[in-house]
Amino acid sequence: MLMTDEEHTTHDNGLLQRIRTAFHHEKPESREALIAVLKQAQNDKLITPDVMKMMEGALEVSELCAADLMVQRSQIEAVDLSEKREVWLPKLIARGHSRFPVVDGDLDEVKGILHAKDLLRLLVEPEYDIASHLRPARFVPETQPLRILLRDFRVSRNHLALVIDEFGSVSGLITIEDVIEQIVGEIDDEFDRVNPEGDNITAVDPEHWRIRAATTLEQFNDYFGSSLEDHYCETIGGLITDRFEHVPHKGEAIEIEGFRFRVMRGDERQATLFLAEKVVAATGGDRTSEKETQS
Repeated sequence: MLMTDEEHTTHDNGLLQRIRTAFHHEKPESREALIAVLKQAQNDKLITPDVMKMMEGALEVSELCAADLMVQRSQIEAVDLSEKREVWLPKLIARGHSRFPVVDGDLDEVKGILHAKDLLRLLVEPEYDIASHLRPARFVPETQPLRILLRDFRVSRNHLALVIDEFGSVSGLITIEDVIEQIVGEIDDEFDRVNPEGDNITAVDPEHWRIRAATTLEQFNDYFGSSLEDHYCETIGGLITDRFEHVPHKGEAIEIEGFRFRVMRGDERQATLFLAEKVVAATGGDRTSEKETQS
């Protein structure tokens, strides 16, 4: 049930009052002191764990810039107009993003941004010229503070920006979802939902599957007829993290025993969703450098 304006005001005032109460006896003079006061407020049940997490995320965002969160240049998924449509179209459909940068042979030759809805038109109108229907690309410097970038996203209504270095070359890509997830945690979209039976494995097309990190190795092996195993882990997420030897970031990819796994969702603590595909020749854990964070 929707709240009335009066109920919204009462709710907001209640939260603000609890925050004021948390700082009534002590005014923090540093970031560490502020977090300590907030944690005490959480222990005293003045604020909820969710509010605490968002406040910590907001504090962290205030100290980061675009370069800290961007998808690296080598990991950007883009439409290359110099390639045949048959080459890049199936890849874009499998990725499930809503926006893609469009280039002409090189990432420094950005022509604009392609929206996913234009892909639908392309499917029904083979002669549709996407180059004449591109949205303008937005460029931001690597040093752009995230707090300013978030405001710019909101004001300009852009959801994606290309990050450039001091020489004007594209060094990465960042989306509004990346920044918001840094504050509130992982955001599941329609591509992250499991079906009513709770399956952790969802086929995207005959060659790609979305795999939840919580998928057990037994479930994965039963589904694919494979024999993945690890003496220390029971889940796909655990296996992949173990092979990376660090918490993999969104977009990092690795090949394991005939499968290629790309991180689609995750945060600083864990990867939660992967895009998997079978590969002809496994490389026993060699990493590749592609990324999936374009919203």
